[in-house]
Amino acid sequence: MAEVGLLPFARIAVQVAKAVLPRYRSRFSKHQFTQPQLLAILCLLRYEDWTFREAEVRLGEHCELRQRLGLVRVPDFTTLYRFLQRLDDQTIDRAVGETVRRLRGMRKKSRRRARVAVDATGLAQGAVSTFFVRRMHHHMKKPLPWRHWLKWVVVVDLDRQMVLSQQARRGPLNDCANLPVVVRAASQETRIGLVLADAEFDSEQSHTFVRHELGARSMIPAKRGKRSWRVHGVRAEMRRAFPRRIYRKRALIESLFSSVKRKPSARAPVRTWEMQMRQALLLGLAYNIYRV
Repeated sequence: MAEVGLLPFARIAVQVAKAVLPRYRSRFSKHQFTQPQLLAILCLLRYEDWTFREAEVRLGEHCELRQRLGLVRVPDFTTLYRFLQRLDDQTIDRAVGETVRRLRGMRKKSRRRARVAVDATGLAQGAVSTFFVRRMHHHMKKPLPWRHWLKWVVVVDLDRQMVLSQQARRGPLNDCANLPVVVRAASQETRIGLVLADAEFDSEQSHTFVRHELGARSMIPAKRGKRSWRVHGVRAEMRRAFPRRIYRKRALIESLFSSVKRKPSARAPVRTWEMQMRQALLLGLAYNIYRV
């Protein structure tokens, strides 16, 4: 990811937040900070990988950033945390859709349907560095200190390199049943013509959904089970003559995961699972704002 300054990022974040949130939650609010301001700060927090306390300190030091956000005073870190608790997933999804519409308006209109890829990646559920975990595993010869991790499932427009829809869950978990959910949400943002996914999403139901309900092509390698097992329908077609040249485009979603984990963050450092999943969804929103 090329470096984008905080001021341009904050400007777009405020515009997107104003399009999906009212100024205040109710008429009984204190009216010290607006909801779009707090959502923009949370996006900055994910983009720069700040903690809540670090966000309070950075805003206090950066006068121009406060002016761009329209802040008269700096919100306390507890204010940011409580706002994240109140923020629901539907609001984040609307904000992601707003970024997709903005980027689509900036590009030349094309009649070609979008080529999308579906994949999942793991995010660290704590603030401990992965280097520390690897060193401990190397010297103490003990397994990793956690049995579960945060799994981030996304649908990416391969041509625009943009997140169309996303979902966060607790892993390890097979995401084959989640493909219709995330792809249906992505189809509401743009017309889909091709869906690429790895063998984790391999099932006849996934092919049926993409081809019959969306009218798009589906390419998922059928590599589960033994060669002697009999497969039918589209899975048999995938095993018999798999379109490898077109399927190579799926690697672009791995490039997006690499960019996100290297620049914004590869972790969701909060204590509860609900808040960790919300942090993962904010990570996708912050990436889309960066793309806009």
